[in-house]
Amino acid sequence: MVEITIDGIKTEAPEGSMVIQAAHKLGVYVPHFCYHKKLSVAANCRMCLVDVEKAPKALPACATPVTNGMVVRTRSEKAVAAQKSVMEFLLINHPLDCPVCDQGGECQLQDLAVGYGASASRYKEAKRVVVAKEMGPLISTEAMQRCIHCTRCVRFGQEIGGIMEIGMINRGEHAEITTFVGKAVESELSGNMIDICPVGALLSKPFKFTARTWEMARRFSVSPHDSLGANLVVQSKLDRVLRVVPFENEAVNECWISDRDRFSYEALYVEDRLAHPMIKGEDGQWREASWADALQVAMRGLNAVRENFGADQIGAIGSPIATVEELALLARLARGLGSENVDFRLRVTDPGFDQAIKGIPWLGMPVADLGKLDRVLVVGSFIRADHPLMAQRLRQACKTGTQVSFIGSVADEPLFPVQARINVAPSQLPNALAEVAVALAEASQQAAPASFEGIQASEAARAIAASLASGEKVAVLIGNMAVSLEQASLVAANASAVAGAAGATLGFLTPGGNTVGGYLAGATPAQGGLTAEQMLREPLRGYIVLHAEPGLDSDNGARALDTLKAAGFKVALTSYRSAAEEWADVMLPVSPFTETSGTFVNAEGRVQSFKGVAAPYADTRPGWKVLRVLGNLFELPGFEDETSESVRDTVMVGGVEARLSNEVAVKPGLASKPAGIERVADVPIYRSDAIVRRAEALQATAASRAPRARISGATLASIGAQDGDVLKFKSAQGQITLSAQLDDTVAPGCVHISTAFALTQPLGGGFGELTVERA
Repeated sequence: MVEITIDGIKTEAPEGSMVIQAAHKLGVYVPHFCYHKKLSVAANCRMCLVDVEKAPKALPACATPVTNGMVVRTRSEKAVAAQKSVMEFLLINHPLDCPVCDQGGECQLQDLAVGYGASASRYKEAKRVVVAKEMGPLISTEAMQRCIHCTRCVRFGQEIGGIMEIGMINRGEHAEITTFVGKAVESELSGNMIDICPVGALLSKPFKFTARTWEMARRFSVSPHDSLGANLVVQSKLDRVLRVVPFENEAVNECWISDRDRFSYEALYVEDRLAHPMIKGEDGQWREASWADALQVAMRGLNAVRENFGADQIGAIGSPIATVEELALLARLARGLGSENVDFRLRVTDPGFDQAIKGIPWLGMPVADLGKLDRVLVVGSFIRADHPLMAQRLRQACKTGTQVSFIGSVADEPLFPVQARINVAPSQLPNALAEVAVALAEASQQAAPASFEGIQASEAARAIAASLASGEKVAVLIGNMAVSLEQASLVAANASAVAGAAGATLGFLTPGGNTVGGYLAGATPAQGGLTAEQMLREPLRGYIVLHAEPGLDSDNGARALDTLKAAGFKVALTSYRSAAEEWADVMLPVSPFTETSGTFVNAEGRVQSFKGVAAPYADTRPGWKVLRVLGNLFELPGFEDETSESVRDTVMVGGVEARLSNEVAVKPGLASKPAGIERVADVPIYRSDAIVRRAEALQATAASRAPRARISGATLASIGAQDGDVLKFKSAQGQITLSAQLDDTVAPGCVHISTAFALTQPLGGGFGELTVERA
């Protein structure tokens, strides 16, 4: 620490830190534009010029390191004169059109111009005009002449997003921020450029010209779309959500959110929103009903199933985007009716997974500790799509020497250096982990587990083992894809063996916003109960489905729809009509996360409660209230809660930490390989849940394009096909026709076909054997 005096106040600052950081920590505001605490120093706006004693001229506070005994004046005549001069130059070419600018009222330049700008401009020449650049469906650049060349957006793309998609061309007043060769910005974090732009150059396309910042109310909320649980500020006008921006929480999402969190609000008011309770008549036609009538029909239908066929013929299916309160009452309702068939994990296909993990699977560490690891092995994860902000934390860690390795079936680009990688078919993930365990045992001259006898470690496995063995803070992280495999228990067992041999922490990245919360709420089957996959394989007589869109949310969507259609009586608690009208008998409109109070528990076990941020749409009601009333109609005990908080408190009795455990109860082993070509399925980032799939701007991005069959060159040659050929893919469930795309990142003997699209739904399960032939 060094001693420094700022505006007459003595303070201490870490050696090597900048003057602006010391000033802000002291509560002294230094005007700035290009400086941002999470970005590198550019020092190109010069707005932060300050008077440093013994320096011949004003110095930029953002690029001047503190030294012992330094005396800084931020408000001296010399400093203010320099700051006012900079402001005059910044305004020379800036259009003075604040009343029509969408940034008006929350513009950094506008705010500082009040204090440092003149009342009139001395510049009489023509101002420059900059042609708008196409940056895709999320970012508007129609007013790029407002750009002051702070380069925050450029540095964000390079340093946080991990890819330089935009940059600056030309020099002086001709300088422009633009994309490269006219390409759209496709980063999953691109919306943060809108937040950090200090002027109205980069704006949100979906929000543009919708409302003024001072007209909107602001409420805290939590994202349901991935297991980070990013903190949000939801802005609304007249009880209608109009914008979502980050709420800063260094321990969770820092000051960023993903584009999925930012733009999914568009789906809240689409034409597809279910506005009123609906009942299907005997003629198969839907009609609107009152809540009282719809709930009575639901109660009588489920009662008939219970009385005529037994309670074990009722299945309750939730979703990872449902709140703790909703899942707790769903489980309470199912068990009150006498059924143990309750689950919310629609993509888990391994029936033994619950028995394999002794406690509730979780990240195994605080989210913030991801950036403190020095060695990481990620198993079976499309990490940028599944957990964009966790990938960002690993990206920052790599800059300080962290080594990250991958075992998976598609060598997708994480936008940070990869130390080593094993790319194999999904069925071979357990064997790839076995190779790493064997390599670790050889390196430490220990005996490998007996179940790995005959396994020879490949060079890639030895490289991963060497990386893990050289670290002090090491983690093995199991991703969403790995948990979706039929061999998920074996993957967990072998990953546990690797973690044990490397002295590493074992963690699960977990899908959805509330997977840990679903376990805590008891929304998983006890002994004798059926999992969601089992409930959707063979028809039961009755179903209660909450927030799920089974055709696109489950592993085998085509079979799920067939199963539900064949069942006797089905109640859907949903926000969207098209999610259930094909198969349900009663549709009850329940609130998405913005219109209800509730709780999400993220991957680290952090309990985050929130309130509704807008009034419920039309006749929509919070899901926990609908389930409570259903329980009352059945006259079941345990449905007396008046508030969502009281439901939450009953779930959290005994705390959370003691119930979290990644201890694996099954022994390591090896897996066999199917003879044919295997499918590899990812859930694209903007197809992850019913809300995101209905956000218009997100569906217009490249990440949501209709899928193609991605196949490596060697696999294409083995089936006598070429890039661009139209191929027919057959599974045990059905068949589809897709054009082939050469992609050597896909493991040999595999075809990468995305799931969660209606186009690929007939193919059935996300993993398994396929036959391929020319169409």
